[in-house]
Amino acid sequence: MLKPIALATLISGTLDILFAMILTLWFGRAIPGMLRYVASGPFPAATEMGNAGAALGLAVHFALMAIMAAVFMVAVARRPDLNANPWLAALAYGLITYVVMNWLVVPLRFDAPLPPKPLSIATQLFAHIVLVGVPFALIAKKYLAQGISTEA
Repeated sequence: MLKPIALATLISGTLDILFAMILTLWFGRAIPGMLRYVASGPFPAATEMGNAGAALGLAVHFALMAIMAAVFMVAVARRPDLNANPWLAALAYGLITYVVMNWLVVPLRFDAPLPPKPLSIATQLFAHIVLVGVPFALIAKKYLAQGISTEA
């Protein structure tokens, strides 16, 4: 189980953070500032930490991705029927993670207004479904369908 979780974390984490960096640059903002903002979720002082805060933001991003990957892989391991249609699993998990992050976590932590702006909804749905859900589901299909169990 560790291999698919690690692989999903690495692939989806990288795709998602690259997309966030592209959007950050597109909107004329600085990447280190975006990363410090990510870190400020669990570590509010990160916004004042310079490059260390940015590095912490990258670590926080990948830690959150590892949690999301672990939850997905455990769910698929416990309910193999979820592996029957990886595209549906990707869509469902992408929607679930989108709602949890953008309608619960971010508004509660950062007092973000609801509903999010339409452009934010579109970009975040794309990220959660295509860049996170699809790789998770395809990795689960490959590794969990081949009998890599929950042991390792």
